[in-house]
Amino acid sequence: MHLPNYFLADLPPEATLSPLMVAEACQALKRNREQYLVRRTTEQQVTLLSKLADEWQDPGSPFRQLALAQGPAETGFSRATIERGLDAFFRQLTRENLSALLVQDLGEARRLDDLVAVSSGHATQTAALAAAPEFLVHITAGNLPNPTLMSLVLGVVTRSAQFVKCASGTAFLPRLFAHSLYESDPKLGACIEIADWRGGTAALDNELYAAADCVTATGSDESLAAIRAGVPPKIRFLGYGHRVSFGYVTGDSLPSSFRAKQVAARAADDVVAWNQLGCLSPHVIYVQNGGVITAESFAELLAAELAQREATEPRGELPVEAAAAIAARRGIYEVRAAHAPGDTRHWCSPDSTAWTVIFESDPRFQLSCLNRFVYVKSVPDLKTLLENVDSIRGQVSTVGVAMGGETAPEIARQLARWGVLRICPLGQMQNPPLTWRHDGRPALGDLVTWSDWEK
Repeated sequence: MHLPNYFLADLPPEATLSPLMVAEACQALKRNREQYLVRRTTEQQVTLLSKLADEWQDPGSPFRQLALAQGPAETGFSRATIERGLDAFFRQLTRENLSALLVQDLGEARRLDDLVAVSSGHATQTAALAAAPEFLVHITAGNLPNPTLMSLVLGVVTRSAQFVKCASGTAFLPRLFAHSLYESDPKLGACIEIADWRGGTAALDNELYAAADCVTATGSDESLAAIRAGVPPKIRFLGYGHRVSFGYVTGDSLPSSFRAKQVAARAADDVVAWNQLGCLSPHVIYVQNGGVITAESFAELLAAELAQREATEPRGELPVEAAAAIAARRGIYEVRAAHAPGDTRHWCSPDSTAWTVIFESDPRFQLSCLNRFVYVKSVPDLKTLLENVDSIRGQVSTVGVAMGGETAPEIARQLARWGVLRICPLGQMQNPPLTWRHDGRPALGDLVTWSDWEK
């Protein structure tokens, strides 16, 4: 399949972008939106997205085939990792899920189309309309494709013109998705631009920010601070910064070796998904001690599961510096395990850095170097766990849990009160629902402004 040159990201690598090219692209997007999108309904956009998601899950889709064929070379992820990640994303894009998102964030699915009251509004004779930004700019981190794809989806729902500025060298999958939108609906595709350039290219960035009504950005806290400083004060800025996640396995969820293997398999799902690179990936799996299966035994089960996954869903090659970081970290724990085998053990892939499991009796939270490098730590209870993750309080995105039914409500309540933004079953950490409130905020609701009519 040959992709036509619809977007700036389609230009050959030797092409140089100029501020004038960016400015003209922004003006064209605004003009096209006014001509093609403004009078569409939300229902039309939802229908288009749900049909397109079905096509992306079809093995015969040329865009899917191209993503799987060229994706490993372009992204560094293996074919199996890309396939699993894209399927998880597009399975969420159903008519029902999109409608649920609209109702959750806006109160009523038609509020992007007209002044609409809901039951509480009828009592006060108030109707409301949610106005979307005319021109959305997305600045993406690029380590994972799904957040960028979701940003595009939200912009399609709101019927905004969109300019997606990808991190240098990371535009491949977002560009494919944009091309699929273009093929499905050329007029919609004409309201989207995809480009990539290095961060801090002020001349290009300034043209982009000057045209925007709303700028969304993902990345490190330092990157967000730099972007925020460049965005004019009158422009809405939505930043999603550094977050970390971990898992928690209670003793009553491990009543037998068979059950422990199932839980370990679910933990492996979270470590393997997108090579553990996202903010939703676990750095540490905490295991409550005192049960049938010890934390050390669970770590061994997890290592065995990761070894099996490497055969079916390989991690893929890493840059030299990333592989060297894993090797150096492994060396530290090899020494510790040799001197204190009761406190530290390690399992790792032979002759490669494909996966690593470290068991430590020290319960303090430890940042992983990722790329399928995970810690397993023992704790007596949730109170002790929270005391040992206090250093990352306020930075935790997701906790994946395996717990017994009777203890589940109280554990979830304590995690939420401590500040965890998302609590989900272990195995689903990298697969949030479409209605997920990113960083505890309404993803769609953050984009709109409200007009109230008090009848």
